[in-house]
Amino acid sequence: MGLSTISKRPYLIKAMIEWINDNNFTPHIMVDTLFKDVMVPVDFIHDNKIILNISYSASSNLDINLQSISFDGKFNGNSIRVFVPSLAILSVYAKETGEGMVFNSDSDQEVKKDKITKKPAHLKLVE
Repeated sequence: MGLSTISKRPYLIKAMIEWINDNNFTPHIMVDTLFKDVMVPVDFIHDNKIILNISYSASSNLDINLQSISFDGKFNGNSIRVFVPSLAILSVYAKETGEGMVFNSDSDQEVKKDKITKKPAHLKLVE
């Protein structure tokens, strides 16, 4: 008999961000940008991932809840609304020390069902 439980990930993310802020460090998150509903500036995506500074000084209207993290941030001088579902967060850590948590998205069934699957690009031989 398997008991159905909700994901621990959002609770751990919130707790780690609180610990980072309490120690006057700078919280950063690494995001899987292939995840459904992720809204981030595309110019800063590398290998389908983006690292975001979610400190109070780097963001405005920061909202951290069990479903998502959202905020308004400045990227190359432009204000952009950022939205990250909690399940899209791959890691949360303190910039100054590197201490934090890494989440394994490959083993989380809840993550797999919400991840966007992209078809590989078709290549054509050009001579």
